[in-house]
Amino acid sequence: MTGVFARLGSAVAHHPRLSALVWLVLTAACLALAVGGVHGETLFDRLTTGAPSVPGSESAIADEILAENQQVGSSLTLVVDGVPPETEGVADIMAPARDDLTAIDGVASVIDPYALPDTIANPAAAPLLAADGQGFLVVVETDPAASPEVVDAALDAVAQRLGQVPGELEAVAPAASGIVGGETLIVDDITAQVAEDLRIGETIALPVALLIMVLVFGGFLAASLPMAGALASIAGGLGALLAMSYLTELDSSVVNVVTLLGLGLSIDYGLLIVSRFREELHHLVDDDDGSGARRRRGDGAVLSAVERTMATAGRTVAFSAITVAVAICGLLVFEPQILRAIGAAAIAVIVVAVATALTLVPALLVLTGRRLARPGLISRIPGLRAVLARTADVESEEGAFSRLAARVQRRPWLVVTVVMVVLGVLASPIAHLELRNSTTELLPADSQQRDYLEALERNYPASSSAAVTIVAETTLEEATAWTAELAELDDVTSVDPPAVLGSYVVIGVRPATSDPGGAVARDVVDSVRALDPGFPNWVTGPAAAQTDFTAALVERAPWAAGIVAAATLILLFLMTGSVAIPIKALLTNVVSLAASLGVLVWVFQDGHLSGLLGFTSTGGIETYVVALVIAFGFGLAMDYEVFLLSRIKELHDAGASNDEAVRLGLQRSGRIITSAAAIIIAVFAGFVAGQLLVIKEVGFALAVAVLIDATIVRLLLVPATMTILGRANWWAPRPLRRLYERLAITH
Repeated sequence: MTGVFARLGSAVAHHPRLSALVWLVLTAACLALAVGGVHGETLFDRLTTGAPSVPGSESAIADEILAENQQVGSSLTLVVDGVPPETEGVADIMAPARDDLTAIDGVASVIDPYALPDTIANPAAAPLLAADGQGFLVVVETDPAASPEVVDAALDAVAQRLGQVPGELEAVAPAASGIVGGETLIVDDITAQVAEDLRIGETIALPVALLIMVLVFGGFLAASLPMAGALASIAGGLGALLAMSYLTELDSSVVNVVTLLGLGLSIDYGLLIVSRFREELHHLVDDDDGSGARRRRGDGAVLSAVERTMATAGRTVAFSAITVAVAICGLLVFEPQILRAIGAAAIAVIVVAVATALTLVPALLVLTGRRLARPGLISRIPGLRAVLARTADVESEEGAFSRLAARVQRRPWLVVTVVMVVLGVLASPIAHLELRNSTTELLPADSQQRDYLEALERNYPASSSAAVTIVAETTLEEATAWTAELAELDDVTSVDPPAVLGSYVVIGVRPATSDPGGAVARDVVDSVRALDPGFPNWVTGPAAAQTDFTAALVERAPWAAGIVAAATLILLFLMTGSVAIPIKALLTNVVSLAASLGVLVWVFQDGHLSGLLGFTSTGGIETYVVALVIAFGFGLAMDYEVFLLSRIKELHDAGASNDEAVRLGLQRSGRIITSAAAIIIAVFAGFVAGQLLVIKEVGFALAVAVLIDATIVRLLLVPATMTILGRANWWAPRPLRRLYERLAITH
């Protein structure tokens, strides 16, 4: 058997130990660098966090101006609670604490109400005193001119010393408590949660995936091979992300989102390779030429099985990886850096996943050899024998999936109608989809930094920035005059006095809402941007950033959709030689994705299942999560489409009628598709168990997308539509048929 994949299989089969050794070394090296940090820092140390932005947008320009002209260093704040400021003895305790903090190298200032003349009676102390009269703030700022090393050391020392203050205050106020917070601690909290969520996700996903594969293969040996490929893929993927972190900023959410995709795909691909190898090995070992004579050890059956597997399943895996990568390439079209970073990182991880499936897994197949053709030890256990007889892969031409297909083919129009109604109902919540660009709202509900931010918002309104911020290039007098017009806008409760910042003036506008990214705040942003004060100005804040982000997605969405659709149509045409099948695949994938997004809105925006899944709704869905779910979900749907079509096409080319090819193709691939789907759902569900809301949303939405696609779509809608189309499935205009004959992607 010729072909590039057969030659690759032959090369790996003749050097299995070398292939396995290379992957062992690569896996160890990637883990040492990305997780062990042998070079000085881990991947998680290099992650960033913050509100997603669009380079060049109005809000991004304003943020850049604010950052460039900010003349203060990093800061940490202690929120003291349970201590009425007038309590006798508090000033005496705070004085030595203030001296200790000031003495730390790199600290520029220490501010608390008791450092002011007349202490809490000074009007300047008001912003530092709690609105409920039960606490106060201590703010420590570092020297902006200090080196990063000095600042990091100073912040560590400041956090430690501030953390001791509430305990010291218990001497005069037994109910004293406190929370130390700040931007650096929030970033540390998020990145630490990313690492923890990754560990939790893998702890849940890998054992469940192994159990499913044991049921699929009927033994631990065969099940362990895709798992070995998955572990190598995880390590290789983390190594690839570490390398990318030196080329571009990686948001903390990138690691888990991309890792769960790579983990799921690598197991799926390994599952397909191992399953096809066992099928080919059975054919070669049990019956060589139809004579009934069994082949003997040493006759090359294992090498032949690997070559045949790579020429068929290997081709399918490579083709599937290309279609998934093409779908994710759509993210590279968008302006937001976070989408481009996730897109590039996902493509890198897909390359690693397909590389392990096409080199490491075949090498392990050769090393295990004929043992994979024998029933596993657990199949001898009486209680499990009956279960495995139903779940382990079999070679029968008839079974549950072929019988299901036959029933669907008897009433295809009824099946299509019922399925479309169900998908329509599931998709209906999209009608009230609300997009959000959240930051600290994504922190777990029990996060100390979230408690810190809520305490500031509740008791120290003066310390919180306005939801809408205007950066104006004008004089203080002109800006002050403009505030009167700003105050008259609908839904504006107050306007902060303008403040000079370098050569700019900053004005804070406070909308009549407690939701800084909600519809009311966005309306205020639109109203401010519609004004013409006669001088340059830029509007920023959560609502402004949300508006700019959404506009950027809408602007580039047609390009992204067009590129992905065109590439998908071309690839599926080159695979099948059909015009109808690629179009049908696009349409079915669209309705499947709409249904999964509708379920996502119903759960995470509307708050259903919040108690079960352990989250607090932000009132919307993160904007870039929607983009990721569409890109990843479309790619995974194409993954299963390729799995199914490759078998149907193989049977049709062998002379089977359309309906027979669909029925037998579903029988041969249905077990693999449902098993692969169950595994990837387990992977995604493992990450839903984490704490970060973004990861929960992505994991949940993709698990639902795979569930819908692998059941309602692949098992019902696809057989029904292909039955209705009949011979038209394989139609193409004569010029395209000639093109297919020259360029077809075949075995």
